[in-house]
Amino acid sequence: GRASPPLAALSQVLRLERSRRTAIVFPLQKLERYLAPGTDTAPFRLFQPGLAALQRAEALFRSDRGHPIDYVSSAVRMDHAPPAALPEVCFIGRSNVGKSSLIRALFSLAPEVEVRVSKTPGHTKKMNFFKVGKYFTLVDMPGYGYRAPQDFVEMVEAYLQERHNLKRTFLLVDSIVGLQKSDHIAVEMLEEFGIPYVMVLTKIDRASRGLLLKNVLEIQEFVKESTQGCFPQLFLVSAVEFSGVHLLRCFVAHVTGNLPTVEAS
Repeated sequence: GRASPPLAALSQVLRLERSRRTAIVFPLQKLERYLAPGTDTAPFRLFQPGLAALQRAEALFRSDRGHPIDYVSSAVRMDHAPPAALPEVCFIGRSNVGKSSLIRALFSLAPEVEVRVSKTPGHTKKMNFFKVGKYFTLVDMPGYGYRAPQDFVEMVEAYLQERHNLKRTFLLVDSIVGLQKSDHIAVEMLEEFGIPYVMVLTKIDRASRGLLLKNVLEIQEFVKESTQGCFPQLFLVSAVEFSGVHLLRCFVAHVTGNLPTVEAS
């Protein structure tokens, strides 16, 4: 297998000086200091696990002989999907939002797991299922919008409505362009079906601080005013620099019931 990239493991991040460490583990908190006085910062710190929880979550994403992490199968229809035996999370977003890159970053401590990342948007045409030991399944959904598969709506709607073991949907949004029309359609679908979801802002290494802050505040306001099923805290990630990846692993472990108590740091 491939070697894990730098900063993929928490132990590597902990060697950094404090402000850099915070920026990697809690990228949203790094933005806090640039907010106007009086801005409500509560949604920035709703999920703030301590080191022990982050380490326990990382262990779930690290494969070994007794804890294999495997690509299980792909499906274009629900009757092709593997049995709904484990708690499940799915990742959904526009075709070029960086979904497969993020999933590869989450699984970077299990380098034998093959997550195909294409330079061509819309590469994922099927639902791809990854089994994390006996703990949970992670599903990479086809991208919507540009180059979405023809039967996208039928496939995704059926999955969201029928998959009773689905614990959380991760809706990925490009941090550079913010919420697009197709993202609003995805939000409407999740709200209509009553599916609990969380928004993840990708590619934060490529957005200027001013632009990132503007988009974070706008999306946070939208979540507060216009959604019912969305977790109020946004998750910011960079699959390149591993910012937010450790926190997202911890949130996945938490919502799948594998981290019942998350103590605050």
